[in-house]
Amino acid sequence: MTVLLDKVTAVLCGMTLTFQTLLVSSCASVPPDDSSHDVASEVRIEKPQSNLTETPDSNETPAPEGPLRIGIQEAILLAMENNQALIVERMNPQIQRTFEQEELAVFDPLLSPQVSNRRTVTSRLSRAGSSTENSTVNSINGSILLDKLFPTGTALDLEASTSYTDHSLYSDTFTANRLGFTVTQALLRGMDVQANMARVNQARFDTLISQYELRGFTEILLEQVELKFWDHALAQRQIDIYTDSLNLAEKQMAETQERIKIGDLAETELAAAQAEVALGRENLINARSTLARERLDLLRLLNPSGSMNWDRQIVLQYETSLPEINLEDVEEHVQVALRMRPDLNQARLEIQRGDLEVVRTKNGLLPKMDMFISFGKTGYADTFDRALDDMDEDRYDVTWGLVLETAPLNRGERARYSRAVLGRQQLRKALENLSQLVQVDVRAAHIEVTRAQEQIAATTATRNFQEEKLRAETEKFRVGKSTSLLVGQAQRDFVASQIAEIEAVANYLKALVSLYRLEGSLLHRRGLSAPGAEPVVLEPQE
Repeated sequence: MTVLLDKVTAVLCGMTLTFQTLLVSSCASVPPDDSSHDVASEVRIEKPQSNLTETPDSNETPAPEGPLRIGIQEAILLAMENNQALIVERMNPQIQRTFEQEELAVFDPLLSPQVSNRRTVTSRLSRAGSSTENSTVNSINGSILLDKLFPTGTALDLEASTSYTDHSLYSDTFTANRLGFTVTQALLRGMDVQANMARVNQARFDTLISQYELRGFTEILLEQVELKFWDHALAQRQIDIYTDSLNLAEKQMAETQERIKIGDLAETELAAAQAEVALGRENLINARSTLARERLDLLRLLNPSGSMNWDRQIVLQYETSLPEINLEDVEEHVQVALRMRPDLNQARLEIQRGDLEVVRTKNGLLPKMDMFISFGKTGYADTFDRALDDMDEDRYDVTWGLVLETAPLNRGERARYSRAVLGRQQLRKALENLSQLVQVDVRAAHIEVTRAQEQIAATTATRNFQEEKLRAETEKFRVGKSTSLLVGQAQRDFVASQIAEIEAVANYLKALVSLYRLEGSLLHRRGLSAPGAEPVVLEPQE
C-alpha cells in the first residue's frame, strides 16, 4: 500500500498544480515544492523558497499592497500556517496533554508539614491536697508527613514528629521525638497495576485521539483550500467566457441594426439580438458576483496577512496542461482508507480506551483488603538533642494487620462494570458500521472521479460541435438563410458548452481531491506531515 501512495504522489504533485488551457489564456508556471511541511501543533511550518507572498511579522500588520499571486502549493502552505480555525484546532492536543499530568499527579508524593503552639493556664488541686494551685503549660508540636502512592497499590507514609512541653509546676521540660513509617499494600481491590494506571493511560489515549482529530481537520481544511482554488479559477474563466459572449452578441446586434437600416433585414430581427445582449450582461453580472464570493471564501481560508484586507484581489497561478492519470483499482483505495482514515483510527483508539475502562471497573468489583505494617522509634528527654540520642535505645513500636471493606450488594460498581462492557461492545459495532460507511464513501468518490474524467472528453466534443453549429448559423444569417433568434440560440448553446467543459475539468480535479481526502491520504500526497500519520492496529476481540 505504501508503494501505491508513493507512486501516485509523484503524479499528483504535478497534477494538482495544473488546469486545462480552457481555464486560463496565459499564466505563470509555479513548480511544486518537494519539501515536507509539518502541521503538528508543536512544529512550526517553514516556507519553501518560492514566490509565496510573505506573511508580515506578528508585530507588524500593515495591509498588503497589490494582488495576492499564488499557486496551489503556496495556497496550501498559507492555509496551513495562517488559517484561524486550524490555529485553534492545534491547541487541542496541547490542552489534552495537561490531563495526562493531572492523572499522573495521583502518584506524586505529598508533603504535609504542620506546626502548632499551645498555651494553657489553669488551676488544679495542689499536690498537698489541701488547696488549689495555678499552672501554666506551654507546648510546641511539629510534624512532617510524606505520603506516596505507587501503581502497584502500595502506599508509603513517612512521618517525623517532635513535641516540646514546658510545665510551670515542674523544673524540667519534656521533649519527645518520633520517626516512623507505614506501608500499606492492597491485596484485592487496587492491586492490579493496569487498573491503577487506567486513568493515566486513558488520558494518553485522549491525547492521541485529539491528534487524529487534528489530522482529520487538517485534511478537510486542505480539501477546502484546493476546492476553493479551483472554484475561484472556474469563476474567473466563466467571466472571460461571458465577456467574450457579450462582445459577440453586441457585435451581432450592431450588424443586425446596420442591415435593418439598409433594408436587408426586417425590424423584428432586432429584438432577438437585443435579448441576447441583455442576457449576456445578466450572465456577466452573476459571474462577477460569484467570483467575488469565491474570493472572500478563499481569502478567509488562506488568511494571508495579520490584518485581513478583504478587498485584496487574488491572481491564481497554475500550469495549463492536464497530465493523464491512471486511477488505481478501487480496492486499493479502499484498503488505504481502512488503514489511514483518521476517524477510523480514532474509533480504534476509543475501543482501546474502552478496554481500559473495563479493566478499571472490573477491579472495582473486588472487596478492599489491605495489609499494613507500621514501625516507629521514639526518644524522650528534657531537650531536643537528648531526645534524639534516646532514640538509639532498644525501644520501638510496631503494628501490623489487615483492613477489610466490602459492600454486600455493590450495585454501583456492578453497574459501572456492566456499562463499560456494553460500551466496549457498542464501540466495536460502531467501528464496523464506520468501516462500511468509509468503503461507501471511497467507492462513490472513485465512481465520481471516473465519471468526471470521462465527462471532460464528452464536453470537449460537445463544445466543438456547438462552436461549429454557431459558425454555420452565423454564416447562414449573413446570407439571409437564418434569423437572429436562431443565431442567438446557437450562441447560448455554445456558451453553455464552454461552461460545461471547464466545469468538467474543475469537477475532475475536485473529485480527485475528495477521493484522496476520503481515503485519508491527502496530506501524504501533498507532502505535508501531521500527527496521526501511523495507523492504529486493533487487537482482535477475545
